[in-house]
Amino acid sequence: MVEDRRYVDAGGLISYGANITDLYRHAAGYVDKLLKGANPNDLPVEEPNKFEIVINHKIAKQLGIALSPSLSAREDK
Repeated sequence: MVEDRRYVDAGGLISYGANITDLYRHAAGYVDKLLKGANPNDLPVEEPNKFEIVINHKIAKQLGIALSPSLSAREDK
């Protein structure tokens, strides 16, 4: 299990972690505020709020792993 879906795309079994695209979107908002003159000390620390589960079903089948229907229902890709 890994934290980034790119590893699953490269042959990993499953990933669970923050959505990278969403993280970049939030970072862009921070940069915008900073460029408009905001003081970095005044900006709140934010945590990721969008997480995703990605499963490589091909690899699971090759390894003989039966995935539960509830896990498969929760996956994002």
